[in-house]
Amino acid sequence: MNKLLIKLQLLSILVPNGKSAFIKKYIPENGKVMDVGCGNNSPYRTKILRSDIYYIGLDIGIYNQSSDVNEYADEFIIVKPEKFHQAIEQYSNELDTVISAHNLEHCNDYSQVIGTMLNSLNRGGYLYLSFPCEDSVHFPSRKKGTLNFYDDSTHKHIISFESIIQTIELSGFSVIFARKKYRPFFLFFLGLLCEPFARITNRVLPYITWALYGFETVIIAKKM
Repeated sequence: MNKLLIKLQLLSILVPNGKSAFIKKYIPENGKVMDVGCGNNSPYRTKILRSDIYYIGLDIGIYNQSSDVNEYADEFIIVKPEKFHQAIEQYSNELDTVISAHNLEHCNDYSQVIGTMLNSLNRGGYLYLSFPCEDSVHFPSRKKGTLNFYDDSTHKHIISFESIIQTIELSGFSVIFARKKYRPFFLFFLGLLCEPFARITNRVLPYITWALYGFETVIIAKKM
């Protein structure tokens, strides 16, 4: 079995409300999916988990992709930042699932983007959102990786958890899962054990440092 697939399957167990688990659980069979801000090998990682889906990747460029995006994406759309929300508008009431993992904080106008994402889903469609929690502005800074919100110079907006929840619910969605600071237990425990090493080396250890501090806000919702 592909090593990456094994890793993603394990992540879906250890992080039961993370992106990998969401992809496995909530996307309907042969569903039409838009991945908004699809860097970091997201087309490959998504299609290796769910080869049955119709995958639309949207971004402002090709960011950190080790494979040909067109080999895994059924559609791959690159647009200028100021036209980001307009690209999503083209899919009004058409999508089964929208994934936005660490994208909103980079957008010029995240309120426009979240609005068009909500409108793009058909009835019964699912939304997955993750972004840095508001408290991350007070987290310690690390030279390797992002733990403090400002460690990433491309971050533009601190996203209000309460505001996003209100927007989602007023748009006719039911919130299935929401954590302002998501701390999956097993990774939190590993993060606690490894934090002395992480501090000494001044780095963010993949997955576990975020789990320890609760860096991620995670929201899963369904359009009713």
